[in-house]
Amino acid sequence: MFTIIGVVVVIGATMLGYMMHGGNIAVLIQINEIIILLGAGFGSFLAANGMSAVTGTIQAVMGLLKPDPYTKQAYLDLLKMMYQLFNVARKEGLLGLEKHIEEPEKSDIISKYPSFLNNHHAVNFMCDTLKVILTGAVGPHDLAEMMEIDLEVAHKEAHVPASAIQTVGDAMPGFGIVAAVLGVIITMGKIGGEAAEIGHSVAAALVGTFLGILLAYGIFAPLSKALETRMNSEGSYMNCIRFALFSFARGESPITCVEFARRNIEPAVRPGFVEMEKSVKEKAA
Repeated sequence: MFTIIGVVVVIGATMLGYMMHGGNIAVLIQINEIIILLGAGFGSFLAANGMSAVTGTIQAVMGLLKPDPYTKQAYLDLLKMMYQLFNVARKEGLLGLEKHIEEPEKSDIISKYPSFLNNHHAVNFMCDTLKVILTGAVGPHDLAEMMEIDLEVAHKEAHVPASAIQTVGDAMPGFGIVAAVLGVIITMGKIGGEAAEIGHSVAAALVGTFLGILLAYGIFAPLSKALETRMNSEGSYMNCIRFALFSFARGESPITCVEFARRNIEPAVRPGFVEMEKSVKEKAA
C-alpha cells in the first residue's frame, strides 16, 4: 500500500511544482508520446519475458495493494503450528504426522492457522519435505540440500516480476529520447512556419523525455524495489520453515526446532524467546 502512496506522492509533487512555475498540465498530455513510451516498454517486456511473466507481474503488483502478510503474528502462528506437529511426531511417532500432511486443509492442527494454510507454496514445501522425512531414506544433510534447491528455484521464479520491471524502467529514459527525437524530426518539417507552432511541437517532443525519466525513477524503480522487498519477506518465511524441518530431521526437540526457526526471522518481526515459548506451550496445552 505504501508503494502506491509513494508513487502518488512522486507524481503529485512533480505536477504541483510544475504548476507553481506556471505550467499548464494540458501541455503534458501528449497521447502520441505516451503511446510510444508505453507501447515500446510493453513490447520490450513481452519480448524479454513472455506472456506468462506479464500475468505474473500484474498479480505481483496488485499484491502490493495488500499489507505484507509476513507479520510477527504470522510467524508466531507458524512457530506454534510447527511445534504442535513436532510434538505429534514425538508422542505418536513419524506416522502420526501422515494424516496432517496428506490433506493439510483437513488437519485439526494446520487448519487452525489460515495465514499458513493460504500460502500454497509454504504448505507444499513443508508437507512435501515432511513426506520425505517420513520415508526415512534421506539423511538430514541431503534433506538440507534438497530444501535449498527447492527454495532456490522458487526464488528465481519469484524474482522475475521485479527484474522485468527494473529492466523496463532502465529502458524508459532511452524510449523517452526516441519519442523526443521523433518529435524533433516532425518539428524540422515545420521550420519556416509560425514560431508558436514550432514551439508547441518542440514542447510536445520534450514531453517524451520528461515522461521517460519520470516513469523510470518515479514509478518503475520503486515498484521493482517494493516487489523485491516483498519477495525477501517471503524468502525469510520459507527459510523459517526450512531450518525448523532441518532441526526436526536431526532429531532435535520440538522447542529446539522452533528456536532454530525463530533465529532466522528478521529482527523487525521476530518474537522474543520467552514470548515464543509461552505462545507455543499455551497453544499446545
